[in-house]
Amino acid sequence: MVSRRLLVVVTLVTTAVSFFMLGMFHARTDEAYELATYDAKLDAIRAEIRSDRGRARHVDAEARGTSGELFGGDPSGAAGAASRAALIDQVKQELQAEMGLVPVQLVRERRSSFVELYSEDSLGKTNYGTAGYLGNGFFLTVKHAVVALGDEDTREGGRKIVAIKVLYRGKEVPATLVDAGDATAEVHSGDWAVIKTRALDLPALHPNTSFAYDFAEPIVRLGNDYSKGIIVSTGYVGQRMANGLVTALTDGHPGVSGGGVLDRQGDLVGIPIGRMQGDYRFSFILPMRSEMLRKVHAAPAQP
Repeated sequence: MVSRRLLVVVTLVTTAVSFFMLGMFHARTDEAYELATYDAKLDAIRAEIRSDRGRARHVDAEARGTSGELFGGDPSGAAGAASRAALIDQVKQELQAEMGLVPVQLVRERRSSFVELYSEDSLGKTNYGTAGYLGNGFFLTVKHAVVALGDEDTREGGRKIVAIKVLYRGKEVPATLVDAGDATAEVHSGDWAVIKTRALDLPALHPNTSFAYDFAEPIVRLGNDYSKGIIVSTGYVGQRMANGLVTALTDGHPGVSGGGVLDRQGDLVGIPIGRMQGDYRFSFILPMRSEMLRKVHAAPAQP
């Protein structure tokens, strides 16, 4: 009896162990299958990524090849660099035009065309202003800087201008008055003058008498601010006045009269001649006119 029960117990234990081992075997087999499937999927994903990268490189090579950098093009990439430089330059020009900017290098070049102007009167007083070089020794400035206006020079013992000088490379160069407008007071449409020195080694300005002075057009002003040397200021065109002058928002400090008003191409389109009383930003501009250049154009060229 005992032997039969023992046999039954042994049989049950053996069966349980067998089922357990069989379950473990199936579990391991399923795990191995899942791992193999996961590895296969991972390999497929890696292969797809490599394939996509290969296609991207191929497309990039074709795109670069059309610019002359590959497939027999310029191996140094000079053509591509030149193309990029041209594109950058075009973008800069478009931004300058859209925002009303004037290239800094252009303003620096024009700066050397303007000089400090000084005049002495019969009362022992020295006045200062600005003059722009027109070439062949001629300078354009304001009349009130080189002529005693109104009744100053008509009454007995009145004020007269006895000496005109321009500052050239740190030295004073004598000048003479050769032409002037019909102004009898400051801030007048005839408040201009042309003076002459010996021919100087300065770049001549390019006068433009057809500038439209459209509203809000950006301009650049160069002048001898406070007798501290030529300084640049920017501004915008305001309105045309009945007397032929133009208003503008640009610095009108003492000494800038006779300086230059430039457009975005660097042409001389006018001269600053005054400002609103008590307001250094509200300036008056005298536009360039052909009569201002009549003595300059009539003068024979000098070597």
